[in-house]
Amino acid sequence: MSDQTTPATDTAAAVAPPARSLGGVKVVGVLGILGGALLIVVAIIAWIAVTSQLTAENITIPDDAVALQGYPVTGPVTAYIQADIINTHALAASGGKTYAELDQDDPVRATVMQASFLRASLFTSVVAYGVALFAAAMGVLSILFGWALRRLASAPVVIKQARILDT
Repeated sequence: MSDQTTPATDTAAAVAPPARSLGGVKVVGVLGILGGALLIVVAIIAWIAVTSQLTAENITIPDDAVALQGYPVTGPVTAYIQADIINTHALAASGGKTYAELDQDDPVRATVMQASFLRASLFTSVVAYGVALFAAAMGVLSILFGWALRRLASAPVVIKQARILDT
């Protein structure tokens, strides 16, 4: 018997199985999934809350609006259209002047100011819808990233064995 070992034996002795400690990655994946689900739930709650508040106001889009005349204001599109027509009416009442352009003693100034407040409230609801939609989208992405991390952490390690040639 020879003292020399075969190249295959040398290769097997030279390659050690990898030490894996991926528990932290799996935890981060689970946290991503849970956080994403929470973002989606909060987004749905916010959307419903804003919709119920707008609906409770019983606002109907007037006939001279650019679109959706006669529809109730219950969502982001109808809120935006209502804010636009309020601005149109305020400018018509003030002769085309904004609140800042009117004299302080002009009696129309209070009407234009109130229209400005109403528009700001409607635009706030439009922004709230946008934030809720963004939160839901981030929730979906978080779930996808969490799922990917968990899947990668669970994947088996493949070691390709290289042959060591004696020279």
